[in-house]
Amino acid sequence: MLRAMGSLVATFWREIHPRTLLLGAIVFLLLANFFRRRLPKNFPPGPLRLPFIGSFFYFGFKQPHLTIQKYVKKYGNIFGMEFGIWPAVLISGLPLIKEALVHQDQNFVDRPTLPVRERIFKKNGLVMSNGQIWKEQRRFALTTLRNFGLGKKSLEERIQEEAYHLSLAIEEENGQPFDPHFKINNAVSNIICSITFGERFEYEDDQFQEMLRLLDELIHLEMSVCAQHKNNATSSIHEENLIFCALDLFLAGTETTSTTLRWGLLYMALNPEIQEKVHTEIDRVIGHSQQPSIAVRELMPYTNAVVHEVLRMGNIIPLNVPREVTVDTTLAGYHLPKGTLVMTNLTALHRDPAEWATPDTFNPEHFLENGQFKKREGFLPFSVGKRACLGEQLAKSELFIFFTSLLQKFTFKPPDNEELSLEFRLGLTISPVSHRLCAVPRA
Repeated sequence: MLRAMGSLVATFWREIHPRTLLLGAIVFLLLANFFRRRLPKNFPPGPLRLPFIGSFFYFGFKQPHLTIQKYVKKYGNIFGMEFGIWPAVLISGLPLIKEALVHQDQNFVDRPTLPVRERIFKKNGLVMSNGQIWKEQRRFALTTLRNFGLGKKSLEERIQEEAYHLSLAIEEENGQPFDPHFKINNAVSNIICSITFGERFEYEDDQFQEMLRLLDELIHLEMSVCAQHKNNATSSIHEENLIFCALDLFLAGTETTSTTLRWGLLYMALNPEIQEKVHTEIDRVIGHSQQPSIAVRELMPYTNAVVHEVLRMGNIIPLNVPREVTVDTTLAGYHLPKGTLVMTNLTALHRDPAEWATPDTFNPEHFLENGQFKKREGFLPFSVGKRACLGEQLAKSELFIFFTSLLQKFTFKPPDNEELSLEFRLGLTISPVSHRLCAVPRA
């Protein structure tokens, strides 16, 4: 019986025409796509969605944050897409971004649950958790950061100490070409290490360097436990979750700041006239021996403006960390069903010609007015609303102290016969491609 059935199947397979198979497969896919969950009629317009893969291939793999901008011009400040069977929208323009993330924040407060992250993290951690777990973890993280010195002199002194060690490590290069990547990574990660583990790691520590290398690979493959007892059995404050929370802090607190610093030194090497103005302000305000501090930031508007311009042009999280619609919501007259993935277009916001005089040029004057530092409402590198980056204050402190300390000690130049570029590597953040710099000690 089985042999006869097998023979029948073999005969059928030989006789059937490949074109018939292809046609049948196409019809099946189209029918399956038609009968799956349909988008509401009033969903934002967007490019044609292909069966199963949705809009994914429209945006390419090398620079999707730039490719997507042509669809913004075509469809406006909110347009719809699909990633697989996942409905998604991209929101552009400051008014609409604030409407979603500030005025309707409760409807856009969740993070999407990506399968790979759910498998590894479950519902733990800080960055991608939701609901009560996120609220408890955020509260715990903020309390812990404050207890360990956030906003206090003690943490500032740790940053100053690490900036000193980083300067020594760079000085050992004797002005010769070197790749600053992992030296900067090590320095920045040591700040989080000193908070979470109570110690820093030397730049020659092979085991720590290997961990940083693996974390760097992780970033580009995926686009302290103290007296912490709780009687509430439903609480998310338990050892496993604290481990994932610490990992989130370590990843977010290392990658974003170190990548921004790398962009900063690269922009200085490519813009020597701007670097010279930073040197002039440093020499005038703190000289060669006084350590940079947060207290002198207000006295150094040009250097502060340069740091902010690095954040704008570096554009390291171009579409923001994604959100998810928590309930059926109306935005700009369109219906967004629960579960819709929401991306905010920081690239367009930070390159808007109506907001920035020279949007595609590195220009610290964007943050200056009559020689004084000027805050810009349309500048949101740390996002906005309840899920804005909780490490914003720490990151800004680190960026100013590290950047000023390095510019106080060195002049950064391209190596002889090597051309620097602004090409980038795409991962969870946008980082510079591998490059070398010369750090020439200043007399």
